[in-house]
Amino acid sequence: MSKLSWPSNIVALLAGALLPFSFSPFHYYPVAVISLALLFWSWNHTSAKQAALRGFLFGIGMFGVGISWVYVAIHDFGQANVALAGLLTALFVSFLASYLALFGWIIHRLTKGKLTTLDTALLLPVSWLVFEWFKGWFLTGLPWLEVGAGQIDGPLSGYTPVISVLGVSLLTAITASLALISWQNRQWWPIIVAGLIWTGGGFLKTEEWTQPVDEALQVTIIQGNIPQEIKWDPDQFFKTLALYQARTEENWESDLIVWPENAVTVFHHQAKEFFLDPLAQLAKENQTELLLGLPVMEQETEHYYNSMMTLGKEEAFYYKSHLVPFGDYIPLEWLRGLISFFDLPMSSFRPGPISSELLKLVGQPIGLSICYEDTFSTEILRSLPEATILINATNNAWYGNSFAPHQHLQISQNRALEMGRPLIRSTTNGISAFVDFKGHIVKQTPQFQEAILTGKVQPRRGETPYIMWGQLPLLLLSLFMLLVWAYYRRISRGNQAN
Repeated sequence: MSKLSWPSNIVALLAGALLPFSFSPFHYYPVAVISLALLFWSWNHTSAKQAALRGFLFGIGMFGVGISWVYVAIHDFGQANVALAGLLTALFVSFLASYLALFGWIIHRLTKGKLTTLDTALLLPVSWLVFEWFKGWFLTGLPWLEVGAGQIDGPLSGYTPVISVLGVSLLTAITASLALISWQNRQWWPIIVAGLIWTGGGFLKTEEWTQPVDEALQVTIIQGNIPQEIKWDPDQFFKTLALYQARTEENWESDLIVWPENAVTVFHHQAKEFFLDPLAQLAKENQTELLLGLPVMEQETEHYYNSMMTLGKEEAFYYKSHLVPFGDYIPLEWLRGLISFFDLPMSSFRPGPISSELLKLVGQPIGLSICYEDTFSTEILRSLPEATILINATNNAWYGNSFAPHQHLQISQNRALEMGRPLIRSTTNGISAFVDFKGHIVKQTPQFQEAILTGKVQPRRGETPYIMWGQLPLLLLSLFMLLVWAYYRRISRGNQAN
């Protein structure tokens, strides 16, 4: 490899490391445009190996910074030593980065390493979209760090209820391509086109796609702040129940009280008679409904599920269907016993059935998700348009004081915006929040503190364009861009041949 290639390699690495600063907790959303423009620039005038390497280096920077919280989970709570935690994190980051290496190589094969204005304007943005889709699907998927999610505070978020976060990722990549074309060709028209796209998003931000229905509900979120290292300790169990019950009894004036994921740390059948049934009776007497997280076991099969259950008016269950590998379950059971990280408490959950019937709370159909599930936009879409409120219950204690809780809250904000519904987010140790139908945070808790958050939540009905059409418009737009690219690319090759 020539010495001249190394500056471009370093640019690719630094550009990837820059991208996570467009997300929470930093919120520098224009940085995504700069980052992608630098990646696209680094792919021009390269060999196939250089294109793959620069994609890989960009991915190392992007994931090495953006999902550095994986190290926290493995080291701090998985009890792996520094070297092992670092190695496992590096392997995971490298595996994800290899996706971009593959896409860099494919782009080189399609363009012979010489990117025209047409390639930059059409092929590269669609390639980035395909990368994000692939990352969110392959091996159960990791939708984390979709660049569209980081645009929640910017003008492009006006398109989120229309073409989803993935659609905003495409528009961000298009903006990056236009900026690069403008800089390379010293032309103003690409900046004007990008400005029109962003202005259109600004106008769309004022649109209200859904309408309020019924009266606003008073909702209380209880954030118990039980440390992860003692959460499943049997000696902590009764202290945890006492804390949640005491805080619940202080808030019977609320219509709905929400506890986080696995707030109750024994199986449903073990806690039913001595705790859950008496609590349900108290809820009925106070005309309040509860939603709480706990594991549920089928005693015949001993299969168990990560669940949320309702208490008060009726008892009903929601089972988590999209599980977190190495968190909810171990994909390869023979790994158990090798290191303590692969033998975490309650790490053999089964995926629950996907039900078309939504849970109802205080008379409202609820779009419910547990933890990681709300990172998958199409899975939340299944509960719409029937759901009038979204609820996400999660346990962020695994990730300590890292980027993960902030990034996850931002993802939840985008789900609220896509669906035009308010969202209630209940977490173990923060960040719990009320998010309105525009994706704005109305109230939130501090991290690492026991906290009670009470607020008004207005149910809403109606359909955003994304609810009505799903990802069909995005698919058609991407296909159109590829067809235009292929058509003119063919003409260009024909002219060169003549």
